[in-house]
Order: sequence, then C-alpha cells, then structure tokens
Amino acid sequence: MAATSWEDSVKSLKGVILDMCGVLYDAGEDGGTPIPGSVEAVKRLKASDLQVRFCTNETQATREVFVAKLQRMGFDICVSEVFSPAPAAVAVLKERGLRPHLLVYDGVVPEFDSVEKANPNCVVIGDAAEKFSYQNLNDAFRVLIGLEKPVLFSLGRGKYYKEDEGLNLDVGVYMKALETLMIGDDLVNDVGGAQHCGMKGVQVRTGKYR
Repeated sequence: MAATSWEDSVKSLKGVILDMCGVLYDAGEDGGTPIPGSVEAVKRLKASDLQVRFCTNETQATREVFVAKLQRMGFDICVSEVFSPAPAAVAVLKERGLRPHLLVYDGVVPEFDSVEKANPNCVVIGDAAEKFSYQNLNDAFRVLIGLEKPVLFSLGRGKYYKEDEGLNLDVGVYMKALETLMIGDDLVNDVGGAQHCGMKGVQVRTGKYR
C-alpha cells in the first residue's frame, strides 16, 4: 500500500481539534515547555484552510490565564478557540439551576463567578492539587450525603497526569472517593430507591434476596 502524504490525508477534513498538555506542551512548575515542533505545527495548521480549535482538561486556571501562558510559549491561540471543562460545567449548572459546592483549584474559581453558590445542591470537583485535604473532601462528602438526590460533577476523570518532575494524581482518583453507592438486599427499596435518587445500586444475594 502506497504511503499517503499529509496533504492527501487532510483533503477531506474541515477542521482539527488539538489536545494541549502532552501534545503541544509538557506541564511543569515553571508553567511548562512547548514540545519541539508544536508551535510551528499550529502555525501551519492555521495557515491552511482547516478550522483549528483546542480542547483541554485543564482545571487549575481560567481560560484567560491558560491561553496567556501558551501565548508566551509562542503559540498562536486565543480564548475563543479553547474548550475547557469549567465553562462547560457552568453552562450545565445554569441550565439546571444548580448551586455548586466547589472543590477546585483556587486559580479556576473565577470561572464560576456567575453561578450562585449559597446553600449548595451539588458538588463540582476539579484538580484541586494540595486542596485535596481530608477536611475539604469531607466537606464535599457532607454536602452530597445531605442531599435527597446527590449530584456530583467532575471536571475530569483522569487518574494521573505528567509534569516535568514525574506523574501526579489527577481528579479522577478523588472523584471516585465521592461517588455514592448503595448496597442492599432489597431490590425495590434499597437498590431501586438508590437508583431513583441518581445513585448506583448493588444487590447482594443475602438477607431477603430470593
């Protein structure tokens, strides 16, 4: 089979969505460093007829701060071209009339300024880094357990991510700690009741199970 050139392979495409961390740059304490050739690759894509957009699971900074960092690295990018979890979560919160208890990194909190947060009726969790303390996790747990229908939004599900010094735990690990599960022997009242509240239900084959 003959090799296909880059030009031939993209003829049928109308646009490209680029992941960012690990694709365009490697994260690090100093803000990260661009992956060799990535800045020029973005320039070439934007010079083509393709629509170019960027998608990230970044949850430690607002889009404005995040984009400014990438611009300093030399990338041709603007806020309107970037899709990230926090603005998407805000849109859902507003649509459903929800008031979040936030367990997120301080840098991303401004993304939620337009949302009412008093008397929370859901929890939003992001990559909170050092804010993932027992007290903060327990506060989020108490909000969830006190709701008739617990609602938990996670801004990501990754288990870990890479920085210059190595791998770090990601939000998915802590999300699992807050997911609620009902285990019971009554299919209708235990399992069914949990599922009616939006929880997962598991039936054991003991007790009243037949």
